Amino acid sequence: MTMPLSLDTVLRKAQTGSVEFPYLLANHVPMVLIALDRLGATPERLDEWYETYREGHQVPSIPAPVAAIDPYNWTDALGERTREADFRGFFVGEVQRLGIDRAIRNYLPVMTQGLAASATHPLMRLAYGVLKNDAREVGHALGYWATTFLPLPAPGRFAGDTEDPAAVLAAITDIPGIHEYETETDLLWHNIRAVAALEGFAPVIDRLIFRPDTVRQMTSVSLAAFAATLDFSALHAVTGMHWMRLVTWHVNESDREPLYRAFWQVIASLMPKIGFPTLPDAEAIEAMRSLPCPDWPEIRTAAIASYDEHDISLTFSAQEEQKAWGGDRLYRVAAAKRLKLID
Repeated sequence: MTMPLSLDTVLRKAQTGSVEFPYLLANHVPMVLIALDRLGATPERLDEWYETYREGHQVPSIPAPVAAIDPYNWTDALGERTREADFRGFFVGEVQRLGIDRAIRNYLPVMTQGLAASATHPLMRLAYGVLKNDAREVGHALGYWATTFLPLPAPGRFAGDTEDPAAVLAAITDIPGIHEYETETDLLWHNIRAVAALEGFAPVIDRLIFRPDTVRQMTSVSLAAFAATLDFSALHAVTGMHWMRLVTWHVNESDREPLYRAFWQVIASLMPKIGFPTLPDAEAIEAMRSLPCPDWPEIRTAAIASYDEHDISLTFSAQEEQKAWGGDRLYRVAAAKRLKLID
């Protein structure tokens, strides 16, 4: 007997796919299915979207297992993409054994400096897993993080020198070699890795002095950068701050700042890809915020109809971040701009 379509039935199919497809691009399907469902898409649309994405990108199945991973040896293979099945199987089992909160609290701090993994898409999958309260998705996300683990320079070696997240980003342009570095491909995570390897990048992780409003400042800077540029990399700053907000509720308070430091370090590494933007001033931001703009129902309808995973991701994150941060209308404007509903 065929099960009726639902988010869960389509998600089960999606969970058979590898976390990446050629060449080393993030498979967005599980996360987008959850976002589409929250935006109001029908189960039929979820299934259609999944099949279109799977066929269009030729998403491969999970590769064959290599060797067992256990709580004692799991860090030995971090970053080895050939171990995807091993890591995903291990972490699904651990989340089912420990529960979502305990598993995240136990394992995520060890992987914090690998947050750049697959250009932060394991963070995305983990955020949507906890949003859905789905132990299997959380396990797959932790496995994804481990198998694509990409360590950047660690904190604790330099003194903080600014309370302004925007200043950290602006100073990237002065790092020696930042305008000449080369990558083997133009993948986001290859760019992140190349920038992070520059000698002058190491202090970035420590520059920001955290205050009670630092996370709020990060969200504002991320939103302003995207709204002003509509840049693909800046989009990941907006959505990433949403994912961070969801995930950090599930870690110990002492582990939250290291995660935010690691995330901002990743965003800093993407400044060359964004074009070293000059952030708009308060007057320019207010002018953008006041633009004529459709209401959320029209924006959600346009996102649901889109086959672009980033349209859907940005729309859902913008809607949720507007709710979380005082109703800032610029989120709605940014989503409408992304969907070309306004100029």
